[in-house]
Amino acid sequence: MDSNSIPTRHRAKKRFGQNFLVDRNYIARIVDAIDPKPNDHIVEIGPGQAALTRELLDAINTKCSDGQRASLDVVEIDRDLVARLKTEFTHDQLRIHEGDALEFDFATLPAPLRVVGNLPYNISTPILFRLCDYEDRITDMTFMLQKEVVDRMAAREGEDARGRLSVMLQYRFDVVKCFDVPPTAFKPMPSVDSSIVRLSPLGAERLRPKNEKTFANIVTAAFTQRRKMIRKSLGAFVPVDAWASLNVDPQARAETLSCEQFVAVADFVAAH
Repeated sequence: MDSNSIPTRHRAKKRFGQNFLVDRNYIARIVDAIDPKPNDHIVEIGPGQAALTRELLDAINTKCSDGQRASLDVVEIDRDLVARLKTEFTHDQLRIHEGDALEFDFATLPAPLRVVGNLPYNISTPILFRLCDYEDRITDMTFMLQKEVVDRMAAREGEDARGRLSVMLQYRFDVVKCFDVPPTAFKPMPSVDSSIVRLSPLGAERLRPKNEKTFANIVTAAFTQRRKMIRKSLGAFVPVDAWASLNVDPQARAETLSCEQFVAVADFVAAH
């Protein structure tokens, strides 16, 4: 085995979408990007074989003053991996929450939270949307995701990759793509490239729609028919003579609209 790779001791399970990060260089780069501090409340989703977990604990311990020791919360669904984690770490080091991150109540953890993890690619979008419910309790989130998903998350107005995911996350978070990770950094190797992304809540002063459900429906409708002009894709919601007052070009397509413009459209619909 390559000396730069961490040996795997667990057979990956397809039903959990497991691809274990084994490249020490990329693990170190992720830890540097997270930059954990002794007083941070960090929760890792899907610690797996603890490749990132160990390095996070070590990085925090090097910054701890006398008497302090690093500790993390982790959420892991695989009971076999939970058993391994319990044999390697004490409860003071690792508070293990066995279960599905899609069902876990993050409000039970001390805020503010820093959320990290190599998310299973098959459920990454549902997890992101679930974490939106906890934005007021989160300092930031740093995740490894499929590169295509990260490109969509970070896409700005006018970019082809911009879609529903871009808008629904960017009106809540500052989304920054950090760097790419090749398939060779994993075992088993995935068939796609991966990327590291950081999401930081925009805070209490961010622009908020009057009705969150209406906003979500408008964004979904616009991107369901993304190749149509906005006056057609949203024709059932907004009359033709209203577009000028919204400062939205009715001939524009969904990917060219800003989050602020989507909020303006949603607020108009909610009011009428």
